Amino acid sequence: MDNNQQGYNPNVMSPYIGFGDAIKICFNKYTTFSGRATRAEYWWWFLFQFIVSTVFSWLPAIGHVGIIIFYLIALALLLPSLAVSWRRMHDIGKGGGWYFINFIPLVGNIIWIVWCCKESEPFDNRFGSK
Repeated sequence: MDNNQQGYNPNVMSPYIGFGDAIKICFNKYTTFSGRATRAEYWWWFLFQFIVSTVFSWLPAIGHVGIIIFYLIALALLLPSLAVSWRRMHDIGKGGGWYFINFIPLVGNIIWIVWCCKESEPFDNRFGSK
């Protein structure tokens, strides 16, 4: 059966994206806080950010230049991390401002993780199409 007969739409992002695709999407949408981000996109980006932070965590040990480079890398990843988090909340039907729940010690982080693990809303919502 042809993909078009099955309702395949190449403009709709599949929730089954890979690590590299997620990284490309997040860098392409560097400061895009509108729209939606799938669960896979969010968690692959989270893994990428964790790996980069871990690999470059030794830089401050080499002195002031290492500290500056480390903070520049962290700064470069800040906006896309906030943007994908914002879009992830949109994907489950919540406003992006719910990101700030992370500032509530312990409880806020637990709620955030639960929300980020939720499946996407299977239908179009006020933040965009599926």
